[in-house]
Amino acid sequence: MEISFIGAGNTAWHLAPAFENAGHHVNEVYSRQLTNARQLVSMLYDARTHSDLNFADSPSRLFVLAVPDDALADVCARLVLPEQAILVHTSGSQSLHALQKLTELYSDVPVRTGVFYALMTFSKGQPLLNFEDIPLCLEAGDTDTETLLVALGQEISTIVYLVNSRERKVLHVAAVFACNFTNHLLAIANDLTTDEQLEFDLLKPLIRETFRKALLAPNPADVQTGPARRGDHSILSSHIAHLATQPRLAELYEVLSESIERRYRTA
Repeated sequence: MEISFIGAGNTAWHLAPAFENAGHHVNEVYSRQLTNARQLVSMLYDARTHSDLNFADSPSRLFVLAVPDDALADVCARLVLPEQAILVHTSGSQSLHALQKLTELYSDVPVRTGVFYALMTFSKGQPLLNFEDIPLCLEAGDTDTETLLVALGQEISTIVYLVNSRERKVLHVAAVFACNFTNHLLAIANDLTTDEQLEFDLLKPLIRETFRKALLAPNPADVQTGPARRGDHSILSSHIAHLATQPRLAELYEVLSESIERRYRTA
């Protein structure tokens, strides 16, 4: 399939090569930052940068909107697609309906729409991820597009689901807790140790064991440990006192501890 990417950030950095590795051809890459488009193109077989959002003469059939959520409306307002184009976004939080409304409002030709959401954290510049074990959550505005997206998804991943916009938002919220908040807490742990000239590496075996148990348990709640789980208020108070000079961290510690205690009080 002939494919064009609109956006050259974290998601496109990994998804475009995955499509090419499955035998598809990425024709064009557009980015507001030409440098980003050039970087992505350099990783692809014979793609080229596209200088604007007019794709009227493009040979591509599939156009992948891999842009930040807050840029979606602006991009769609300026996007010109060829007839019979299929336009998909890669967002976990934007609905299919939102994309359909934007194409109805701005496109001069009929556009088939869909969602191609990879449930994974992507970082530009990191080694390319193997999509085989990355869940793909797909949605389409019609059955033909659904069939095409499912077939495309199954070429790069063994985990392909049809997920509607409401379900995808639930997954995205859950992913923020599981990934983004977790990484933020690890960053805080790094700050606390390095501020005292302690090695963050000392915590890494603990971190690995925490995730090992959580992933193997039927429910991560089954393997929760720590003073809040035990209801040890003496230790909790001592820790909060230690954070007295960092009131925001002390508040976060209290909120999380209360959340843990509340879960097991009602268990």
